[in-house]
Amino acid sequence: MPEVLAREEDVVAVTFPSARRSSGEKMRDACYTNHTFEYDDGSTRRTRMSSRCGSTRGGRGVVLNVQDLEMIAGSASVVPSLQTHFRFQDLLLGDQTFQNDDRVHVEFYVDENTFKERLKLFFIKNQRSSLRIRIFNFCLKLLTCVLYIIRVMTDNPGQLRNTCINCNSSTTLTNDINWELIFWVDRKVPVWAIQVIVASISFMEAMLLTYLSYKGNIWEQIFQVSFLLEMLNTVPFIITIFWPPLRNLFIPVFLNCWLAKCALEGMINDLHRAIQRTHSAMFNQVLILICTLLCLVFTGTCGIQHLERAGKKSLSLFNALYFCIVTFSTVGFGDVTPQIWPSQLLVVVMICVALVVLPLQFEELIYLWMERQKSGGNYSRHRAQTERHVVLCVSTLKIDLLMDFLNEFYAHPHTQDYYVVILCPCEVDVQVRRILQIPLWSQRVIYLQGSALKNQDLLRAKMDDAEACFILSSRNEADRMAADHQTILRAWAVKDFAPNCPLCVQILKPENKFHVKFADHVVCEEEFKYAMLALNCLCPATSTLITLLVHTSRGQEGQQSPEQWQRMYGRCSGNEVYHIRLGDSMFFMEYNSKSFTYAAFHAHKKYGVCLIGVKREDNKSILLNPGPRHILAASDTCYYINITKEENSAFIFRQEADQGKGRGHCDILNSPSGLPVHSIIASMGTVALDFQNTSPTKSAVKLAPPSEKEAGSRRPSIAPVLEIADSASLLPCDLLSDQSEDEAGHLDEDVTANEFVKGYPPNSPYIGSSPTLCHLLRQKAPFCCLRLDQGCAHVCFEDAKAYGFHNKLIIVSAETAGNGLYNFIVPLRAYYRPRRELNPIVLLLDNLPDDHFLEAISCFPMVYYMGGTIDNLDSLLQCGVLYADNLVVVDKESTMSAEEDYMADAKTIVNVQTMFRLFPSLSIITELTHPSNMRFMQFRAKDCYSLALSKLEKKERDKGSNLAFMFRLPFAAGRVFSISMLDTLLYQCFVKDYMIPIARLLLGLDTTPGSGYLCAMRVCEADLWIRTYGRLFQKFCSSSSEIPIGIYRTESHSPPEGSVSTEGLSDTREKGEEPKVLTRSSSSSDQSDHPLMRKKSMHWTRRLSRRSVKRSDSSLSFMHQRKGVSRRSEREELTELVRNRMQHLGLHTAGYKDVTNLTASDVMNRVNLGYLEDELNDQQNSISYVLINPAPDTVLQLNDVVFLIRPDPLAHVPDAPPTQSRRCRSTTDTPEV
Repeated sequence: MPEVLAREEDVVAVTFPSARRSSGEKMRDACYTNHTFEYDDGSTRRTRMSSRCGSTRGGRGVVLNVQDLEMIAGSASVVPSLQTHFRFQDLLLGDQTFQNDDRVHVEFYVDENTFKERLKLFFIKNQRSSLRIRIFNFCLKLLTCVLYIIRVMTDNPGQLRNTCINCNSSTTLTNDINWELIFWVDRKVPVWAIQVIVASISFMEAMLLTYLSYKGNIWEQIFQVSFLLEMLNTVPFIITIFWPPLRNLFIPVFLNCWLAKCALEGMINDLHRAIQRTHSAMFNQVLILICTLLCLVFTGTCGIQHLERAGKKSLSLFNALYFCIVTFSTVGFGDVTPQIWPSQLLVVVMICVALVVLPLQFEELIYLWMERQKSGGNYSRHRAQTERHVVLCVSTLKIDLLMDFLNEFYAHPHTQDYYVVILCPCEVDVQVRRILQIPLWSQRVIYLQGSALKNQDLLRAKMDDAEACFILSSRNEADRMAADHQTILRAWAVKDFAPNCPLCVQILKPENKFHVKFADHVVCEEEFKYAMLALNCLCPATSTLITLLVHTSRGQEGQQSPEQWQRMYGRCSGNEVYHIRLGDSMFFMEYNSKSFTYAAFHAHKKYGVCLIGVKREDNKSILLNPGPRHILAASDTCYYINITKEENSAFIFRQEADQGKGRGHCDILNSPSGLPVHSIIASMGTVALDFQNTSPTKSAVKLAPPSEKEAGSRRPSIAPVLEIADSASLLPCDLLSDQSEDEAGHLDEDVTANEFVKGYPPNSPYIGSSPTLCHLLRQKAPFCCLRLDQGCAHVCFEDAKAYGFHNKLIIVSAETAGNGLYNFIVPLRAYYRPRRELNPIVLLLDNLPDDHFLEAISCFPMVYYMGGTIDNLDSLLQCGVLYADNLVVVDKESTMSAEEDYMADAKTIVNVQTMFRLFPSLSIITELTHPSNMRFMQFRAKDCYSLALSKLEKKERDKGSNLAFMFRLPFAAGRVFSISMLDTLLYQCFVKDYMIPIARLLLGLDTTPGSGYLCAMRVCEADLWIRTYGRLFQKFCSSSSEIPIGIYRTESHSPPEGSVSTEGLSDTREKGEEPKVLTRSSSSSDQSDHPLMRKKSMHWTRRLSRRSVKRSDSSLSFMHQRKGVSRRSEREELTELVRNRMQHLGLHTAGYKDVTNLTASDVMNRVNLGYLEDELNDQQNSISYVLINPAPDTVLQLNDVVFLIRPDPLAHVPDAPPTQSRRCRSTTDTPEV
């Protein structure tokens, strides 16, 4: 049977209709409270009914009308069954006959309908009505204080004798104190009437609030300080209504200022609740402190003024106020002092109260101030509406990340007026706080401690008014997937709070990229990292090239160095990518309606700018080198590489008279100062471009070939660049089709080529990868065949030597086979790579990959994997390190987080150095977590040149350079890089929104139809007749429509005779002389090399040589012999170790070269990594560096690698294959293999 339980204090009103009533009960409109109805035995227990509830109108509840409710003793309760003609449609559509039969109205929370609860709801619970009441109460208290001041100003003590009760001067005057003037005042009737009215209202309000706030303890309500003060200031006025002689009784109405203070605090709280906004706690505490000080001063002023009336000399309100201010400020002039002891006692009491109250208030204020310093406060709404700002959201803020962002963001002129608001959930550390206190940043950077997932913190940062929001992931987290999840939530929260705010998001894992595809700019770290590592294997120093392009620099680095390569390298590092509309450009306006290749060549020859891409007005895609068939229009947007943008350039035209002074044609490219005319940086950021006032179509379209004295009997010429392309022969011959490769190759190459097809990979490991046309296998390889070190039923080979690869291997050492590793394979298998040049790829993984990853790579040819680590010699030998051309060492996720931040790269650095000692001819490309650790890749304690480079780096850092590490030899050679150096790519997208698409096109992450790709060609000895970079530019543009963008140069340096060691430097320091930098003169000549610099460098070298420690010839020879013996023993030990391990693994030892027999290329590789051994017999040293967009008159050198943007071979495929021989390219360049 049903059981009804009624809770305590719940009232249920049950209404029974009068249509049918039980014969034994009359229970209509009764109210039941705290009753339980039980029907277990079939009988009805009679309960006591409460009084009638009356009408329930206006209350909240449900009406439940009960018919046919029978509660007869001894009868069972039977629920009537539903009749058959009542269908669900009748119940839904409203069969009122059936619905009105069993309907009961039940009211809940009927206790809120009482008069007390309604009053409580109006005066206390409701925020808006309570705010109005408190404002009214605050005004009343201020009015009483004003009335007290008016009463004091109209007070006349001479009239008290006529108004007081039984006044007698002999009794009231004691010890020169007139007590009559203390207890009685002269109160005018109008003032008294107003005070009585105000007191009556305040009394009734106080009693009402006390009644509504009563919770069972009346004494607690009575002995509250506020209630006692209220009674003290209101009850006497009410008594004077019924007893007129007491109208002049003194009442301390000025104490109402404390009640006004309490009312103000409650009013502020209600205001915050009513408008649903939380103001700063600092503001509230400061307001409370100010109110406390005002109340103390006002109370002391009124009290002392009143008590001094009883003395011989009374004080005015102003003098009393002056005395209180002087006293509370601890100045104490002493010109105004209380004269009688009651006022002196009041001063003592007020000082004691101030000593108790004020320290507590100041303590709370200081605590809130310290907390605000930690949290950062708020970014004011007024500043957000008048100034522009961006928000940087990070999970942890490191000093390196902060400085990279600030230096790159404020490097652009139009961002100088922006504020940077940093929103970080962590407390700011000491180093970051010290940086933010620098005047350069303290006025422009605001740190807020908070979370992007809280709307309150986003409101503090004024995210809805921000110009952009940068959300960075924490790459040092142990769980990078969790770091991405946090970044995704931050991006969602910002987009939900401020949908119009541009978002720039950094993601670590590529599989998480599609979650933030709504962002305006997204940079996936692993995508860029692996693509850059892959291109580093094909185009050397691609990482250095991209890093220099995305960093903002003025090209001033290294200009004070005596080294020629440092000056050229530093000057060319200032080149960046800019854009301009062709119709508005001085650089490209004259090339309207001409081919892209024609405009690129002549703009470089005339202005020194390198045109690399274009974008149509009606197309959002950027095309890199669209080829000669692309005709420029005035509405096109041109993308070019230059030292600065065109808007910051000044154009200087030289007159025709300068050409008639007998200068040769080659001298036209040089300025009067002898320096290149393409981009000369000025002190204020403006570039002066010095060029001839000649038309490019009438002169200098064809560069003269070298004379017979320079080139012997060979007199080749360079074809001019046509304005409009009309032949398919301009396309690269080796990329139109693969038929020539298949026909020219041997039989085994033909069989291998027939196994390959061009197509799109069928399986992508993650969502959002750009489809790229690649070389694929006709049939997917079984998973067992992908394992290099284990044979299977299909392949019986167990090491790299057994496979017999024609090309050298590329080995990738990684911790796990993440989805980002897919982007390493795709650029190496792209369709524009010739089949005969495909290098086998071996993945050396700490953890074996899963089937999902194997499914994605099984369609690519010559891709294998095996388990192992780089610190295991057996794993390196099995994966074919002896037959590898490049070894890529990827930073491991497990080592990115360390107790000491910069120790995260310790294991990687030591392992790389060990590998190079074992395999010196191997080219190793290393990724580091922290860029500052790359100095350990070349650490040589006793090498003077390394010390000189270290000093140069410190000097450039002191000058404020963003690329202080650029002169480190491993970075300049492209053998080491850190992914954090690409953070500037995300920062630059705020100013240059095209940088991310251009970087993705250069790295092969995106393939746009008609857009070119990055490649490299090596300058051989047969190509030196071209002489200069400008002529090489013309050669590429006229023959293959390729656009050169830079040079990777390797220079051999021979140390001067009597090279100085560190001991010599020590002796120099002891004598008090400044140690000089040991320079290395280049073996090659350059037109821009200054003789004064060379003489100065040689002069320093001779001085250092003379001050070196002098040893006898016999002692020197003996030392060299002893060192040679020790070094030979070390080399023999390393050789024997490798051979023993190869024999133990069953590998052939014939392929291992003894480290004692090093060639010049091995030496070059060792120098690129920074490991130059003093024991090398040839005493050769090499330095490699990148020159971005060098001057047209830069002299080419042997083995220069030219970076090219080659046009898309599939953009304009001719109907018939071209008949031009492949030898058309062999005279100018040799592919980099």
